[in-house]
Amino acid sequence: GAFIEHIHVLDTLRSTEHISEIIEVRTKAELDRIDALIIPGGESTSIALIAERCGILDDLRAFVQTKPTWGTCAGLILLAKNAIHTKKGGQKLLDALPVTVSRNQFGRQVDSFTINLASPCLGADAAPFNYVFIRAPAIVSVDDPEVEPLVQLPPGHGQTEESENGLLVAVTYRKMLGTSFHPELTNDNRWHQYFVRMALGTA
Repeated sequence: GAFIEHIHVLDTLRSTEHISEIIEVRTKAELDRIDALIIPGGESTSIALIAERCGILDDLRAFVQTKPTWGTCAGLILLAKNAIHTKKGGQKLLDALPVTVSRNQFGRQVDSFTINLASPCLGADAAPFNYVFIRAPAIVSVDDPEVEPLVQLPPGHGQTEESENGLLVAVTYRKMLGTSFHPELTNDNRWHQYFVRMALGTA
C-alpha cells in the first residue's frame, strides 16, 4: 500500500500536532511501540496474509480494540466486522469496526475517480476535499448505532442498489476511523490531521 505517502503527510504535521515518532510497523515489537496505527491501502487479503505469516494478526486484533486505528481503503476492509464481494473462500478480518464493507464497490482500476465534496467533519467552514477512489470499497451497512457517518457520496456512485441512496465512505467508531478513499495521495493533510487529533484526544 501507499504507506510511504502516509508517512510523508504525517511528517507535515509533526511539529504542529506534536507527533513524536512515525515508524513503519511489521513486527509485534514495533506494534508495541506505537500509540496509534494507520492501516494503508493495497490488497486487503495480502495484508492479512502477511500479518498472519509474521505472527501479528492476533496482536493487530487486540491493538485495534483499544488504541486509535485508521484504515484507508484496504485498511477499511481489514478493520470491518463483515465484508462482501471478497475473493473465493473469503478473507481474514480484524473484526473490529461494526460495518459491512463491499470490496471493489466501484469496479476495476480503470473505474477509479476523484470527486470534490464538502466535509463538515474537517471544519464547519472547511473547503471541499478532493477524494481519490482507487478500486475502492464502500460501507453498505452500519451495524451498530455507535458508528458515526462522516462522508457520504452523492447518489449514483457505485455499482449496486445501495449506491442509489449514496454510499458511506468514511465513519468513526470509538477509537477507529474507516475511510474508503486515499487522502495520502493528495496534497491536503486535513484527514491526517483529523486522525492525529482524534488519536491525541485534541479533536
